[in-house]
Amino acid sequence: MQDVSSLAAQAREGKPRAVARLISLVEGASPQLREVMATLAPLTGGAYVVGLTGAPGVGKSTSTSALVTAYRKQGRRVGVLAVDPSSPFSGGALLGDRVRMSEHASDPGVYIRSMATRGHLGGLAWAAPQAIRVLDAAGCDVILVETVGVGQSEVEIASQADTCVVLLAPGMGDGIQAAKAGILEIGDVYVVNKADRDGADATARELNHMLGLGESRGPGDWRPPIVRTVAARSEGIDEVVEALEKHRAWMEEHGALHRRRLARASREVEAIAVTTLRERIADLHGDRRLSALAESIVAGRLDPYRAADELVAGLTES
Repeated sequence: MQDVSSLAAQAREGKPRAVARLISLVEGASPQLREVMATLAPLTGGAYVVGLTGAPGVGKSTSTSALVTAYRKQGRRVGVLAVDPSSPFSGGALLGDRVRMSEHASDPGVYIRSMATRGHLGGLAWAAPQAIRVLDAAGCDVILVETVGVGQSEVEIASQADTCVVLLAPGMGDGIQAAKAGILEIGDVYVVNKADRDGADATARELNHMLGLGESRGPGDWRPPIVRTVAARSEGIDEVVEALEKHRAWMEEHGALHRRRLARASREVEAIAVTTLRERIADLHGDRRLSALAESIVAGRLDPYRAADELVAGLTES
């Protein structure tokens, strides 16, 4: 068993090995997970969480690396949670994102962690909320969460980040196709990366048009800016940081940051509660209560909704 209090203290001091062990406890759903979260809770709340999402190939990893450099120049401690697809063989992360950010590996003010989705949909790993909390407690000023390359509906990052950055790039077929539907609605800042390529102006113009079509904003509401970058050369990255700071200031002024974090905490509690109930229901397979309810349904004495109500009531009472 790990000494969680000692690990938390070491993580707070910026020791990467302690941070790694805490995240491993989270990822592995360790029996000590509840102790870890209870110990870290008073240490959290100081980090600003920025999510980066977009279709594969738009330059998320390169943009993340450039943002790390920009924040480190400001003297901020940065945590990076790079969510990779799972290996079909080991189930672990493929580590492609981490390879692209290797230039920061020796910087003690940067902590980079790759996490596997392990089949979890939505562009994030299931343990991402708890891993974000570990990085927050470890004293990171900014946490950059890079999702798996996502499509039109994998928008879970919007529920985990304080500010959500959606990246696009020209030359990828219909530039807005990758960002329509759900993706187009979650961005607080939009970035057209690889802006030195042909079609960048058209992509930005079309994006601006589609954002205008979908607007239902009143005076004083936040209007997502569109920033053009060439992340491989760090061009436009300072403008992205400026846009992120403006969004943060706007949210703090209007109370939106607190509301967003409240909603995030509510969803996390709900997810944990649902998981606990599922585990308890799974334990009922072969249980006499479940078998009796099934027999009543087959005999026509009970409908499945009433049976489910009785099952839930029994679970919550026991």
